[in-house]
Amino acid sequence: MRLPQAGGALTPGTRAPASLPPADLHGLDPAFSRVVHAREADASVDRSWHVLDNAGRLADLGVKPVGTILCVHGNPTWSYLWRKLVSQATDAAAAGGDAWRVIAIDQLDMGFSERTGTRRSLARRVRDLGELTDALALDGPVLTLGHDWGGVVSLGWAVDHPDLLAGVMLLNTAVHQPEGRPIPVPLRLALQPGVLGGATVTTPAFLETTLALAHPPLPASIKDGYRAPYRGAGRRGGIGGFVADIPVDLEHESRAELDRIAESVATLRVPALMLWGPRDPIFSDRYLDDLIDRMPHADVHRFEDAGHLVAEDVDYAAAVLTWLGDSIRSAERPRSAAAEPARPPLWRYLDDLRDSDESAVIDMVPPSGPAPRVVSWRLLSKRVRQIASGLVSIGVKKGDRVSLLIPPSADLVAVLYACLRIGAIVVVADAGLGLKGLTRAVRGACADHVIGALPGLTAARALGWPGQKISTTTLAGPARRALGVSFSLAQLASLGSDEELPEPPTADDVAAVLFTSGSTGPAKGVVYTHGQLSAVRDALAAQYGVGVGTGLVAGFAPFALLGPALGARSVTPDMDVTSPKTLTATAVAAAVKAVDATVVFLSPAAVANVVATSAALSAADHDALAGVEQFLSAGAPVSEPMLAAIAALMPSATAHTPYGMTEGLLMTDITLDGIREAASTSGTGGVCVGTPSGQTRVRISPLDADGAATGELTDAALVTGEILVSAPHVEDHYDRLWLTHRASRRGGVPGERWHRTGDVGHLDAAGRLWVEGRMPHVLVTADGVVTPVKPELQAEVVGSVQRAAIVGVGPRGVQQVVAVVETTPGARRVALAPPELAAAVRAAVDVPLAAVLVVPRLPTDIRHNSKINRSALSAWAEGILAGGRMVAP
Repeated sequence: MRLPQAGGALTPGTRAPASLPPADLHGLDPAFSRVVHAREADASVDRSWHVLDNAGRLADLGVKPVGTILCVHGNPTWSYLWRKLVSQATDAAAAGGDAWRVIAIDQLDMGFSERTGTRRSLARRVRDLGELTDALALDGPVLTLGHDWGGVVSLGWAVDHPDLLAGVMLLNTAVHQPEGRPIPVPLRLALQPGVLGGATVTTPAFLETTLALAHPPLPASIKDGYRAPYRGAGRRGGIGGFVADIPVDLEHESRAELDRIAESVATLRVPALMLWGPRDPIFSDRYLDDLIDRMPHADVHRFEDAGHLVAEDVDYAAAVLTWLGDSIRSAERPRSAAAEPARPPLWRYLDDLRDSDESAVIDMVPPSGPAPRVVSWRLLSKRVRQIASGLVSIGVKKGDRVSLLIPPSADLVAVLYACLRIGAIVVVADAGLGLKGLTRAVRGACADHVIGALPGLTAARALGWPGQKISTTTLAGPARRALGVSFSLAQLASLGSDEELPEPPTADDVAAVLFTSGSTGPAKGVVYTHGQLSAVRDALAAQYGVGVGTGLVAGFAPFALLGPALGARSVTPDMDVTSPKTLTATAVAAAVKAVDATVVFLSPAAVANVVATSAALSAADHDALAGVEQFLSAGAPVSEPMLAAIAALMPSATAHTPYGMTEGLLMTDITLDGIREAASTSGTGGVCVGTPSGQTRVRISPLDADGAATGELTDAALVTGEILVSAPHVEDHYDRLWLTHRASRRGGVPGERWHRTGDVGHLDAAGRLWVEGRMPHVLVTADGVVTPVKPELQAEVVGSVQRAAIVGVGPRGVQQVVAVVETTPGARRVALAPPELAAAVRAAVDVPLAAVLVVPRLPTDIRHNSKINRSALSAWAEGILAGGRMVAP
């Protein structure tokens, strides 16, 4: 091989046979190392390879492998990258689990394999790997696992060995460089004339830069493990050779082989797994998106805080072995799922009412023109068809992801249904997530297109969000160019004036990715198919009788978007959608009057402010509210006094508080009268959220002594545990979060989908569900398990306590219980509660309290303004009680 040297010159490289690594490298068992000889056919020479191989250990255990995992590293790592998988797979076999043979190779000129002194292109490296597996007499089934350029080499082997291949697994890698897009900056820099040799061979700069990409930083012992085979320029020729082999243009020697592999990967139908670190300056999410386009059946998990060295950042080995176990069991398990009934499409009423001049959507605060803006079914239907046809004309196709950065409005409704009609996948991450959460969501969803109002497009430009940009309004030339906008909605409508539409999507096609609130961790993308969204619509229609002619006030965006699917006239009241607590009573009354509403839906935070501002209501406002027949509030527990207070403003309405989540918007339901009845007949504690709605089933997985939900599913009364739900309208999966999705499911009858809600609670003797908190907020004290909601409600009985949060401090198993309270009047600063207040709270709560702390305001999530992150509050309280500064949580 000719090695790049300082100044970019190329000189013949050092030759050396393969050898074994030092025996003292951190985490690497020397018993797995061996040297293998393989014939290089076109050169008629034997090459010596260093590999990690647990075959001997498996033989000693007397177990037969169920298959082989062939691991291929990239540049500038070596088989040390896979040490954890080799060890964990061997340990699992020793413990009686599936026995996987793991072979982790050092590519030639890399690691401790032979320094050949010859140039090795991508095609040559793919052949090298085939010659090695021939020498090993490798038999199927084989699953490949590759990282960085080892991902490309492993995929080359995979497409060339279909008779042995059983699956492919990838960590951050790429098989295609989009034309017109520059290669990643670190690689561009390394390839600069005068830099290549010095950066990759003469000095260890390229190696050290790669090692610095770990999150958190690697300990010195692990870095020394990676450095071990590359001590001295004579050992680093392969690093430079790999960088030089990057196909930077169409004429590059390895471009044809890369294109061959990329095209062939799309024909693979074997199981696939992708584990990805999005904090990667080399292989960004755009390369993941390309791989998913080629293998749409793949299971994908993005580890949000991981980067290029994802194998060091997270426990990838456990994920790999878990996935392999699931794949085997899935292949062995017969599939039987009950057929779902055919449901009308979400745009049914846009077709049925296309000639109606009745109101469909009303904007209380339109982006332009007089308020309110009234949109008829005729106009909405036409607008949807025109935008849909226009989207197709500019290349938006079925399966494309379209991120919607539009406030609740007629524009949002029209764009949403246009995307659904052509089979594009809508990505909805509302502004209530906050800028950081919204950025994480939009980038993680890898949108192909972004349709937004000016604030959303400005953020997209400033923060580098992906996707073609489309504006809701027509922008002046300078603004359009500055924001990178390609089209406006008006232009799309003009382009789609013929209203020609493609075949509609099927019920099994993905319709939407809806992001959770992120109140107990990073927001997750919840994937719904068209059939599942239609089931959500049908569940709401059946439970509340919402349909054609219903006037719906939606103070929560998902319900505003479902209005046209229900055939209802819908309006979002004048409010800051990022802060529901800004909604006033007069704004609700105005919205009710605008659509002659019979159904009103508000979030709990909005309810509180509506009640607080009710004195401003006029006689006409009261008359309008008196016509409301049903009131709903959900998204967080709603207390009986608060529900009673809002019900008093709508005296003819039945007040409901449904229980659900982004993963299933309607699971149970209870009325105000039902809450009162439950309180009078059951002293079980928690918040009663009623009985299952429609086809929903609820089960409990009992908690063990450590507070984990390990028990078998039960519907027995008074058993506290994690709440699980099953219904046709439960989501399909989490987007690009395979491990999270897997953790959210519990087995049952084949074909059933049981979703773990993450909530803890119990059923009572009447079959009503009581919520006692979130699973991450369960306390484990020396006296046993404590769930937070019941003692919180008890604390809130104390007259001066406005709101309370119960948290634990100290080690799990001996946690001490602490109450953190807001008071009336509000406290000006953080402090220990005055003795009288502390005594009153302790007397009201039936668990011993180590302390009572007073805060001006409890921290809540952005979207709901009501969900308290008790995990963060627990850490804060622990710091305060350990003598830390009395700062606000």
